[in-house]
Amino acid sequence: MSNSYEATGTLHYLSETQQVKDTFRKREFVLEIQDGNYPQHIKFQVTQDRCAILDSYKVGQQLKVMFNLRGRPFQNKDGQTLYFTNLEAWRVEGAGAPSPATTDYSQISPANPGAKDDYDDVPF
Repeated sequence: MSNSYEATGTLHYLSETQQVKDTFRKREFVLEIQDGNYPQHIKFQVTQDRCAILDSYKVGQQLKVMFNLRGRPFQNKDGQTLYFTNLEAWRVEGAGAPSPATTDYSQISPANPGAKDDYDDVPF
């Protein structure tokens, strides 16, 4: 099963990059996607070096986003298992015309592929 998807919509919200831990940073953005009479506001995230792919875009622009569907369980301090789902964007481009800021990060591998992620306890 392939878990790579594509969505096109209007950039509704763009956050600043958040340094979650020393070794982990993320940036979130929301696309407004027309769905009949009720527009949908879908939140995506980019992580690490991919945070920069959003620098040249502004709220109101039409974007095409290629993303992967990610999910994981997280056990809280009460022992309850919670489940998180993320839409992890790996490519963003202006809809309609190629953008010079378009960068495909899908083939980048971790700097230390055998190392355990330092952000395993982060619930997203």
